Amino acid sequence: MISKALEEYIKTMYVLKKQNGNIRVTDIANKMNCTKPSVNKALNNLKEEKLVNYETYGTIELTPEGENLAKKILEAYDIVYLFLRDVLNLEDEQAKTEAEKIKSTITDETINKLAKYVHKVLGIGNLDCNYDINKEKCRCCIRTTKRRTINVKEEEGN
Repeated sequence: MISKALEEYIKTMYVLKKQNGNIRVTDIANKMNCTKPSVNKALNNLKEEKLVNYETYGTIELTPEGENLAKKILEAYDIVYLFLRDVLNLEDEQAKTEAEKIKSTITDETINKLAKYVHKVLGIGNLDCNYDINKEKCRCCIRTTKRRTINVKEEEGN
């Protein structure tokens, strides 16, 4: 189990990789508004946890475990964000800000329960698969349900 601060580094690296195709210490520092020595310390801690491959002044790569953790962190943020925006009707920017704060303190168990509620209330899908943020089952349920909904709408249109 890593700290919430290290989770933020993992998430930021994943986003940078998706946006830029690579991960650099300078980009991490700029995005997180911190110093390069702080980034290097975090990278060394993440390397010890086998979440990144990194040599000083070398390339930074997320390991498969690091990438999976980043996806989990982002998914948890998305669930909280959707709840705040679409269920509580917060303005978009406020929902983003609040989701960041909440995500940094909420447990996986609470996220799992919130996800089930959000998916139920928003009609995204039936989470009879026993949604668990540590598994990716829910994504299949959501895709399947969306496909079924689209097919039903197309049939109703004919």
